[in-house]
Amino acid sequence: MKKDIVTLWDLTKADFDGLFERALELKKRHRQGIPDTPLVGKSLGLIFEKASTRTRISFETAMIQLGGNPIFISAKDTQLSRDEPVADTARVLSRYLNGLVMRTYSQEFIEEMANAASIPVINGLSNLYHPCQILSDILTVLEKKGTYSGLKIAYVGDGNNVAHSWIEAGAILGLHLALACPQRYSPDQAVLDRALKDGCGTITVTSDPEAAVADADVVNTDVWASMGQEGEAGERFKVFEKYQVNSMLMGKAKKDAIVMHCLPAHRGEEISEEVLEGPQSVVWDQAENKMHIHKAILEALL
Repeated sequence: MKKDIVTLWDLTKADFDGLFERALELKKRHRQGIPDTPLVGKSLGLIFEKASTRTRISFETAMIQLGGNPIFISAKDTQLSRDEPVADTARVLSRYLNGLVMRTYSQEFIEEMANAASIPVINGLSNLYHPCQILSDILTVLEKKGTYSGLKIAYVGDGNNVAHSWIEAGAILGLHLALACPQRYSPDQAVLDRALKDGCGTITVTSDPEAAVADADVVNTDVWASMGQEGEAGERFKVFEKYQVNSMLMGKAKKDAIVMHCLPAHRGEEISEEVLEGPQSVVWDQAENKMHIHKAILEALL
């Protein structure tokens, strides 16, 4: 049966836990040199409108290691750029491919593709959500803390796609999630409303970063200006200045708190050099874990 990951609401708690268990198993086997190639003969398309390092390479490598073939597709080089209907493209690609990853601006574009395609469609990033990133983030929390239950997870910065997917994960998994965002840059209210209505987590939003980070087990941040927002950078930096994750702010968290950043990081802006390269930082493990969770996702869906 076709299953998409357009947002994290497409997954149940059991789906989350199954993916985490399998990703950790695949990671262990990979490090032992044991190959797993269940996707021999299968092809994965990657339609990207946005530049990418980790998402593209981790999905491509994951597919190759599983025995399949990734095919990178720049959206501007397809007939989509000449106004071919999305549904027509989706139906044709469904005849060629076994799955599709999309990294684009419009969440509606991904949803339209998923609705018309007969193959699984995976959201590799949109302006509204970044579901696979948060799956790899929580996998990293599991590795470092042994569990995600009962932990306080803080997010400091822009109420962007990463924050939205953390909110969804918090609602589904019952996380204790505290977000600190400037009032003008708070998470989308509709995303929050659904999480509070349909979820079981404790989700709070404040404009005070110290309150969000107080006694946190995990501290997350992201860039202050995402792709497509470069023209707002100057204004945003003035607003976000007090939202830097630095040693002073980390002093409010638990002593054994870990720090995460989905990268790329702008040292001296949303995170200090000292914290990013310090002993509490797990960002490099976090980046590696994208490949392992993507392997679990691809194996499960394809």
